[in-house]
Amino acid sequence: MHIALIAHDNKKEEMVRFAIAYKDLLKEHTLYATGTTGTKIMNATGLDVHRFLSGPIGGDQQIGALLAENRIDCMVFLRDPLTAQPHEPDILALLRLADVHNVPVATNLAAAEVLIRSIKQGDFAWREIVSGKTFENPEG
Repeated sequence: MHIALIAHDNKKEEMVRFAIAYKDLLKEHTLYATGTTGTKIMNATGLDVHRFLSGPIGGDQQIGALLAENRIDCMVFLRDPLTAQPHEPDILALLRLADVHNVPVATNLAAAEVLIRSIKQGDFAWREIVSGKTFENPEG
């Protein structure tokens, strides 16, 4: 599976703790993240993460491009609902693309736990049909 990991500044440490807790599961999948979040996850876990630009300078849009190409199977986006984000239009566009392409998104830690546990249970076989890929052959 191809999993996108994004976290606003006030949620980055929460994302790192999440990645540490689920490191054994995450290492079996292809991970993508915006710049600082990806670096923090890599440093804390040793996981291989494809990093893009920081969210406010285009990283959200780079992940959005993968969503538009149906190359992301699920996304954990730990959002900070109490802090205004200067790149809010990019965030909304990213979430819209996830909705358009039926990509599950967790925006808080509780939903992220449900999402990651469903991956572990094998509940994502339907993504193979949607994306035309198998998890063994991610290129289709």
